Amino acid sequence: MKIRYFEDTDTLYIEFRDREILETRDLDENTTLDVDAEGNVLAITFEHASKRTDVRHLTLEGIAA
Repeated sequence: MKIRYFEDTDTLYIEFRDREILETRDLDENTTLDVDAEGNVLAITFEHASKRTDVRHLTLEGIAA
């Protein structure tokens, strides 16, 4: 899993799986969802992230060994 924040565009990208993206679906005008051929969610992208999320604070829990 990867979390990337692009300050220059205020975009938050959270990748759950590194697989081939079949389709990008619009959840709303500022949020997209990437899915694979089986419909699994691979990533989510938030535009205007600093206004819509708490991007300045990150807490990780349940990290796999």
